[in-house]
Amino acid sequence: MPAEPRDAKRAPRARMTASQRREQLLAVSRGLFATKGFDGTSVEEIASTAGVSKPVVYEHFGGKEGIYAVIVDREVQSLTGALTGALAEGGHPKVMVERTALALLGYIESSEDGFRILVRDSPVAQATGTFSSLIGDVATQVEHILADEFRSNGLDPKIAPLYAQMLVGMVALTGQYWLDARRPKKADVAAHLVNLAWNGLAGMERKPGLIGR
Repeated sequence: MPAEPRDAKRAPRARMTASQRREQLLAVSRGLFATKGFDGTSVEEIASTAGVSKPVVYEHFGGKEGIYAVIVDREVQSLTGALTGALAEGGHPKVMVERTALALLGYIESSEDGFRILVRDSPVAQATGTFSSLIGDVATQVEHILADEFRSNGLDPKIAPLYAQMLVGMVALTGQYWLDARRPKKADVAAHLVNLAWNGLAGMERKPGLIGR
C-alpha cells in the first residue's frame, strides 16, 4: 500500500477570526512602530511580518494611520488610568507624588513598546492625544493638590499650575531617561524623584528671585 503523502498528514492551519486578525496586526504594528517609528514603518512591512497581504491590513484599519491611531489611543488610556489611579487614592501629598512616579515607571516597565510610541512625535498621534497633552492632563489634576499645599504654607496658590507642569514634567522626562538606562531600580528612581520634588517644595521661598539679577 503506497505511503500517504507527507502534506496529507499535516493538520489544517486554523483560520483566524476577524477579531484575532485585528489583534495580531495591532501587536505586530506596535512592535514595528516602537522600533522604527511611524514614518519608518510601511504597510508592506506590517503585512509581511503578520504573514498576510496588504489588502488585509487596509480591510481592517484603512491603512497605517488607522493602526497607529488605535495603538496610541490604547496606550494613552492605559497610562492615564495608571496615573489618575495613583492620584485618586488621595493621602499625604508626598505619598501621592511617590505613587505617581511609581505608576509611570511601572507603565514603562510593563509597556516599553507602548511608551516608546507615545514619546515619539507623529502628526497622526495628535488626533488621539500626544504624550505632552497626556502629561498636561495629569498636571491639571496635580495643580489642585499643589494649590492646597501652597495655601497651607502661606504661598500664592495662583502659581500652582506652573509648578504642577514642572513637577509632572520632571517625572515624565525622568521616565524617558530611565526607559533606556534602567538604572537605578524603579523604587530608587521614584525615591530620588520624591526627594527632589518634596524637599524642594518644602524649602520654597515665597517670592523667589534670581541671584544673578
